[in-house]
Amino acid sequence: MLLGLALLYVGAVLFLNGLWLMGHIGDREIAVINIFVGTLTALIALWLAFGPGADAGSIKAAGLTLLFSFTYLWVAYNRFHDVDGRGLGWFSLFVAITAVPVAFDTLTGATTTWDVWFGLSWASWAGLWFMFFLLLALGKPIARVTGMVTLALGVLTGWIPGYLLLDGVMGPAAKAAAGG
Repeated sequence: MLLGLALLYVGAVLFLNGLWLMGHIGDREIAVINIFVGTLTALIALWLAFGPGADAGSIKAAGLTLLFSFTYLWVAYNRFHDVDGRGLGWFSLFVAITAVPVAFDTLTGATTTWDVWFGLSWASWAGLWFMFFLLLALGKPIARVTGMVTLALGVLTGWIPGYLLLDGVMGPAAKAAAGG
């Protein structure tokens, strides 16, 4: 259920950040959702890492979740300070490179439709973070297309699957409910 909760709000922040990149939301206003989702996912990550039943798998999930958390909190920070975003751009390259083997490992170990979806999501997030590297660190003029991709991935890799996980329609909860 924590994954569904996190993904639902990751979907919201990506959707809104996409709109912001396309000029439909103001700089200071976009910080609100980034602070909220960055904090929420950080709390989830801390629970996964240090809560009851924490193990190697949950600690890995916490580490990967914090990649998202820190990105959102950095976006919010940049909205309130006079910075150019290059630091976030270089961090985005680090995250993009980190996400590639996560996608590969998830896809090569996939045994369910959920696993394949999750692996493809990691691959798409790697691509998105690479776009942020190009936009912010290298100054490529791709804000609009990055916004459109961010918005689309918010819906496809966050909002819809997050809701479906919370509703028990897909993912590990659906598998358990089906007796699998």
